[in-house]
Amino acid sequence: MRADASILHLDLDAFFASVEQRDKPSLRGKPVVVGGLGNRGVVSTASYEARAYGVHSAMSSAEARSRCPHAAFLGGRFHAYRATSRAVMKVLHDVSPLVEPLSLDEAFVDLRAGAVTDLSPAALRTTVAEIKDRVHEVTGGLHGSVGVATSKLVAKIASDLQKPDGLVIVPPGTEQDLLRPMQVTVIPGVGPATAERLRRVGVHTVEELEQISEDELVRVVGSAQGRSLFRLCRADDDRPVVVERESKSISVEDTFDTDLVDPALLGVIVGRHAEQVAQRARKAKLSGRTITVKVRLYDFTTHTRSTTLPGPTDDPRVIARLARRLVTEVDTSAGVRLLGVGVSGLADWIQDDLFGDTEEEDEPLPDAPAVASFDAHRARVRWVPGADVVHTAHGRGWVWGSGLGRVTVRFETAETEPGPVRTFAADDPDLTSAPTRPEDDQPE
Repeated sequence: MRADASILHLDLDAFFASVEQRDKPSLRGKPVVVGGLGNRGVVSTASYEARAYGVHSAMSSAEARSRCPHAAFLGGRFHAYRATSRAVMKVLHDVSPLVEPLSLDEAFVDLRAGAVTDLSPAALRTTVAEIKDRVHEVTGGLHGSVGVATSKLVAKIASDLQKPDGLVIVPPGTEQDLLRPMQVTVIPGVGPATAERLRRVGVHTVEELEQISEDELVRVVGSAQGRSLFRLCRADDDRPVVVERESKSISVEDTFDTDLVDPALLGVIVGRHAEQVAQRARKAKLSGRTITVKVRLYDFTTHTRSTTLPGPTDDPRVIARLARRLVTEVDTSAGVRLLGVGVSGLADWIQDDLFGDTEEEDEPLPDAPAVASFDAHRARVRWVPGADVVHTAHGRGWVWGSGLGRVTVRFETAETEPGPVRTFAADDPDLTSAPTRPEDDQPE
């Protein structure tokens, strides 16, 4: 462990919901829920106003609606989240070259590797406050909570202690004093199953966990996790901040409101997904060798199938052909609730002639009825609540709601006052989805 508190963990508060409130003035100060919108949807992020009603991430959207029916339920705009995340990561990179993103809304920073030379408590607090102010500025008003400590473990725990907009610095030597009163679930890797095993041997807090020998922990939770818990409950964590330079995969998936059983329709969806994956790969100047499909069936069982090519490709025909063949390896006759296509093994080059002689072998396109069925399905979900739109007469706005052949739009942006609400026919030619910048559509 380090002798100084030089590892910073930043966690943007209620990130997706906060971006929506920033860009939609009428939602500021009101409950907002971002995630799946259908009966099978799951909450991704809830604003603090929604959390006051018991709504939280990973809760079913149906339960969230029952707890907070007056909340704004939005489908999410990942281009906006990615753009905001990039602005935050740039601020962190200005502080230190060692930045380890964990997701769009959180990252570790090694302060010792950057321009921060004075790590005394008073100077450190001033430095971190400046970082928070800069994040607030570049994001257009978002807040982040920060923890600073001698290790990743304690920094991450500290960032959660004073949310939202918190700042907690854990002085060297006080780590165990901080951890001991906490529930064991605060330690990474201790989920409900592990917590229950520990409860059976009388362990509820980190302090009680400290009293258990390593051999006993191994017996209770297994070899690898037992040894890990023995170290972590003593704040013994020497993991370095690691810079991740490469995207690991590019994927697209959809969850369906009703189970799909028509093989031709599934083939169309695979083809559309393959096109989107290839498009994103090309924008990022990447290609992939491994094609993977993800199929979740009616009973929630999930199957993945993969195949690896001799060389990388970004050709949607190749991706689609192989993905369709992989889907046939799964019995989908009882219904599919989720279908995804992805590429991994990414490279920044393409072996152009590798598939030059395969065009004749391409499987025939699905029949016209299947294509029409899929296009009808897309039309039903075209106007997703929260999505950005533009009208030739009224300008930019976002989808308030849709159904029965109509779409309701609130015309406002982050720079305006709360705007008016108007309803149009769903096929109104003057209303279109707002374009996004190419750089906003990068690999996850």
